[in-house]
Amino acid sequence: MKTIAFLGLGTMGSPMAVNLCKAGYTVHGWNRSDNRTGPLLAAGGRTAASIREAVRDAEVVITMLPDAPQVEEVAYGPEGILANARPGVLLIDMSTIAPQSSIELARNAAAHDIRVLDAPVAGGEAGAVEGLLSIMVGGDADAFEEARPVFEALGRTITHCGTHGLGQTVKAANQLVLAINMQACAEAVVFLEKSGVDLETALDILSGGLAGSNVLTRKKITFLNRDYTPSFKMGLHHKDMGIVTDTARAIGAAIPLGSVAAQLMASAVARGDGGLDHSALLRGVELLSGHGRPQE
Repeated sequence: MKTIAFLGLGTMGSPMAVNLCKAGYTVHGWNRSDNRTGPLLAAGGRTAASIREAVRDAEVVITMLPDAPQVEEVAYGPEGILANARPGVLLIDMSTIAPQSSIELARNAAAHDIRVLDAPVAGGEAGAVEGLLSIMVGGDADAFEEARPVFEALGRTITHCGTHGLGQTVKAANQLVLAINMQACAEAVVFLEKSGVDLETALDILSGGLAGSNVLTRKKITFLNRDYTPSFKMGLHHKDMGIVTDTARAIGAAIPLGSVAAQLMASAVARGDGGLDHSALLRGVELLSGHGRPQE
């Protein structure tokens, strides 16, 4: 498994494809829009003009796309993966999509003798660049073991979660916890500032106790400087929370805090913050509290 077609060279996909090149794989990259192939070419990868060209000689096909409609667009139809990849190829969808969409993709691919793993990731752009992603995998255990060397070129925490769709289910839970944690941190920031406490000192104290979290540690400077340069865009997290709420409704799981977090994230996107980092939930708390800088 040395030849990989990588479809989707965006914020996450581009550094992931580069890391595969560094690990010794031959990577044929394709992207839906132009001008995204520079880093891959610089790392020794190759580009393809079409999905057909990218997948025809590949032993592994990886997709890293925004949502289920884009995955379905590249998977189905006469120019798509299923119609043009070799029988027996391993299709690894590393996009974050609904669990049911992953189950349907695996079922449809099986009719073409194509194996599928759903393998969404966590860790953001920094994790993709550094090869430190957490990878949650659903699908056949033997296919997972076969793909392990590929995953090890991309991440450090690599877990087989069970059958098709369960990788996506764990990723949805990750996004649920992350959204609630981000909102809680944003509320604490405003609470502390309006109380007159030195914010940096207070965040250091919180980080050292049970209230500490990766969100608080990694977003401390963001909260202090209000620099919302995106490492993970609010709009994408908003999409993910739609997956969470739809899945929870389908299985009958109550997520009261998750529902509130999803509404607050939807409100931020509606205000025009979808292109900002998801830590910009802080802007919504400031707005509700009459606090902070005027919002542009």
